[in-house]
Amino acid sequence: MATLVLAAWLVWLLPGPQLAAVLGFGPVDGVVTISECYDAADAEGYAGGTECKGRYVRRGRGGGAPEEILLETAAAEHRPGSEVEVRTARGRAYELSGHAVGNIGVATGWLLVPFLTLAAWLSACARDGGAVDGGGFVLAALAAMVAVVVLGLTAAVLVGILTAVL
Repeated sequence: MATLVLAAWLVWLLPGPQLAAVLGFGPVDGVVTISECYDAADAEGYAGGTECKGRYVRRGRGGGAPEEILLETAAAEHRPGSEVEVRTARGRAYELSGHAVGNIGVATGWLLVPFLTLAAWLSACARDGGAVDGGGFVLAALAAMVAVVVLGLTAAVLVGILTAVL
């Protein structure tokens, strides 16, 4: 049980807020008026999707003063001056994007699989009253890692199609 609690805490701490923002959980936080968009690269230099900079205005009471914000992994390259409804997490803006859903979904899955495998192995050990051979659990974990990538790519394609159609 402690392993599962630790896994849930790490998901909440690391990719959880971004995943919730990308998937559109909760109300829209505000609107970004785009000033520029560009193709971004990740830390290793690989294509990281489209990022946009712009002025962010919060929704709600008074809205507050506009501030500069980065729209990470945008669904498309938005024209300067266009307005995009976003959700925010950790000082960055997010919209529903296939690329973002795929990246953050795979990161979340890769974080969860080792903890779930360890929890399953510990449960089997407790059930049998001693240490159980972990070879099958390792193979299941490897298969789950591949399944996470396949599911992440599938979700990315489906969300990409959805955002293109709508």
